[in-house]
Amino acid sequence: MAHLSRGHYSGKHSADKKINEALAKAIKERAKNGEISCAAAHAIAKEFGVSPDEVGFTMDMLEIPLVKCQLGLFGYSPQKKVVKAATEVPDNLREEIEKALENGRLSCKRAWNIAVRLGLKRMDISAACEKLGIKIGPCQLGAF
Repeated sequence: MAHLSRGHYSGKHSADKKINEALAKAIKERAKNGEISCAAAHAIAKEFGVSPDEVGFTMDMLEIPLVKCQLGLFGYSPQKKVVKAATEVPDNLREEIEKALENGRLSCKRAWNIAVRLGLKRMDISAACEKLGIKIGPCQLGAF
């Protein structure tokens, strides 16, 4: 779902994998201006009892872009990314992030889990990562 592949999302996947038609219908119905927000995609996953990755795959196959990342990393107009680096990162947050790193990156799911554990907003975690120079990925929906 990266901007460079805009309109060619299905090319990321094997043509052999088939979409769940009920899931596809829900995604099409909830698309606004031909796009789905991260929050709406996660709500659909929860409603259908499927992984966010399955919703992301279906969106890709339907060529429906993902917008308004809940970590503020992409999908906002006109600036695309809205998260700004935190001015400082408390020690407990830094420790949680560092413990959760895999190959120097923090997964989207782990970022969300840290936010829940520490009672913070999701964008607080991505702002801390910006300050610490830590990349977030992979996305739960497969966008990055």
